[in-house]
Amino acid sequence: MLTFKNFNIADWFSFYRIAAVPILLVWLWLGEREIFTWFLLISYSTDAIDGFLARRLKISSARGSQLDSMGDQITLGIGLIGLWVFENQFIRDNLLLIAIAFVPYLIQMIIAFKKYGKATAFHTYSAKTSALLQGVFILWTLFFGPVYWLFYIMIVIGVLETLEEITLIYMYEVWVEDVKGLYWALKDERRLFKKESSSNF
Repeated sequence: MLTFKNFNIADWFSFYRIAAVPILLVWLWLGEREIFTWFLLISYSTDAIDGFLARRLKISSARGSQLDSMGDQITLGIGLIGLWVFENQFIRDNLLLIAIAFVPYLIQMIIAFKKYGKATAFHTYSAKTSALLQGVFILWTLFFGPVYWLFYIMIVIGVLETLEEITLIYMYEVWVEDVKGLYWALKDERRLFKKESSSNF
């Protein structure tokens, strides 16, 4: 259950991405592409800020990881809606490739919720790379128009990252945060933990 009790500064930056959704939807509804894109840029910027603050101030937590992941997913979703509204023809022309990337992501989410009761927060290097590429592509497209080579790279990295996430889910019996990738997971003693009740926000 989401509560605001004991939120630290990094948590509030993560939460901003969630709270900003109604504002972004208003600009979408009004058809204000440029204003929407600038607000979306602010949302993406908070992703870098909250991670930096959490590490610098040593205030990382399971709650913060969940908020960060939730904020990332919601920001990506609203960005894709923005592409659908403002670059509809591009989306229609590339529906097959988008589905190739999106379907494995849905499968990963279903597996995670079935096993852990919530989304993963592994925050792997590949996930960070994929999120960066997605953000750059979405913002660049909304500001200047689509660039196909960047789109293709984003799709490939996104699929590979999702496959890694699925593999990690099967490697960990309990929900954990901050796994850098498969190489680090093989040396992570948390893989030996037995299933137990997960902590909430």
